[in-house]
Amino acid sequence: MEYTYDVTMFRETFESDFTYINGFLRNVHRFADKRALYCPLREQGWTYDQLNREANRLAHALLADSVKRNDVVMYQMPNSAEFVFSYLAPQKIGAINSPINFRLSPGETAMILDDSKPVVFLYDEEIQEMVVKALEMAQHKPKRVVLVDPFHKVELPEGHIRYEDYVKEYPEDNPPRERPGHIYDENTRLYTSGTTGLPKGVALNNINDVLSAHDVIMHFPMSQLDRTMNMSPWFHRGGLHSGGPTPTLYAGGEVVILRQFNPRICLKYAEKYGITFLIGGPPMLKMLTDIQKKHPVDLSKLKGIVTMGAPLEKEACIQFQNVLTANIYNGYGTTETFWNTFLRPYDLPEMAGSAGRSCTDDDVAVVKVYPDRRAEPHEHVAQDNHEVGEIILKCPTKTTYCYVNKPKETERVFHQGYMYTGDLGVWDGNEFVTIVGRKDDMIVSSGENIHPVQIEEIINEYEKVKECVVTSVPDNLRGESVVAYVIKADDSLTVKELVSYCSNHPMLAAYKRPRFYRFVEELPYTATGKKKHFAVKQMALEDQKKGLLERI
Repeated sequence: MEYTYDVTMFRETFESDFTYINGFLRNVHRFADKRALYCPLREQGWTYDQLNREANRLAHALLADSVKRNDVVMYQMPNSAEFVFSYLAPQKIGAINSPINFRLSPGETAMILDDSKPVVFLYDEEIQEMVVKALEMAQHKPKRVVLVDPFHKVELPEGHIRYEDYVKEYPEDNPPRERPGHIYDENTRLYTSGTTGLPKGVALNNINDVLSAHDVIMHFPMSQLDRTMNMSPWFHRGGLHSGGPTPTLYAGGEVVILRQFNPRICLKYAEKYGITFLIGGPPMLKMLTDIQKKHPVDLSKLKGIVTMGAPLEKEACIQFQNVLTANIYNGYGTTETFWNTFLRPYDLPEMAGSAGRSCTDDDVAVVKVYPDRRAEPHEHVAQDNHEVGEIILKCPTKTTYCYVNKPKETERVFHQGYMYTGDLGVWDGNEFVTIVGRKDDMIVSSGENIHPVQIEEIINEYEKVKECVVTSVPDNLRGESVVAYVIKADDSLTVKELVSYCSNHPMLAAYKRPRFYRFVEELPYTATGKKKHFAVKQMALEDQKKGLLERI
């Protein structure tokens, strides 16, 4: 290709310098003595200079373990200082940082270990029992397993090393790089659920991380004067990228660590530390509102609260605006693409209930659903808020348009620069999108995606179960709760027995276990023998009203 100017220096500089870690390092020298991170539980803070030094110690330890460019460093832990160190350190040496859900079961964790084959694996003391089981189940054995246990609460398993011992002998200076970074280098690897609920890796490159940060900085907006606290776990895309470490440290702001959500503690921290942005799902905001009404704190420093993971109902939105802050935001998106539609304070409460319209750099459309083929991106449904179609997302800045090690899934989900979400929705003439359901019956509970098929397969393995269908019912706290309809193969089967079976199954995380059960004589199927999840969903709603569901 011929250019009208000499592109050499721009290309070399842009492609090697426009990386996330370089953005962080700029803040290290311009905001060296400004606090970047604070942990209320430890009563300890880190300036940008101190945070960089801690990340450097870990980076040198990784180099000593022969971690190379494109190797994976995996970490499984709640929000913590070590989470941030583990996010930054691999990037300093060209490796891939990969945070995974600490709520997973041993089997699910083992599957991820086998999929990404991390050289080093770090985990929190809180999940030690699960991790030990996962490492036994996994075929891949990480070269180094590091226990994060700053208060020495648990005994060190054989072959593991405590974090402070792992890094203590290493220098605090920036590690050497064999080659410059590149904007296309995989930087971060997240894991989301597949169509059967099993994990699949989402590769993010430097451009995705940087421009996801830019997206937040632009939409909040955020600056070095802000102090953020994400109420949800950082291993989520929304946790890491929406007011979590990624944008806050890129903007030069301060991250306040909330290890575990508790509404009373959250409000206490918001007042005590002058939080400017809170981030979390609508159920969390409901709990904050209830506490704030009874025991109000000073939220005058709060510039806004950003929600995601569930629709924002109009009446709830008005309550949040009256009790917490007038500036409520709501984002909709996916692990693969971050958020792609946005409701801003001036859209609310009028457009509450919708998912908003596309973010500045994105395109969102609602296309027809055909029984035998995928709709093309131009095959829109009517913009009448009535005709239902599939929501598709185009965001070239925030996704790599692929899954790790899963070419068939990549081909199924990504097409012509769009992600086909599987969400069903309608839209209006101003392109505000409203979600009405799922093509694959996915359940969203407390911000977690739960696929009925995985739970059904596990319950159907039990010898006393003939057949099972899983659906959900509304839950004021979680958004949705899982319900299992079961046909007995043995009349002696009890709900208590099923609860015990699900609790002990190595492939079923706690948040995926049914909270309600009902034994039935038959289940609805189509003429071709497929389960009619939509019919079971209606059954569950009626049975919930009648009090027929057995609660655990």
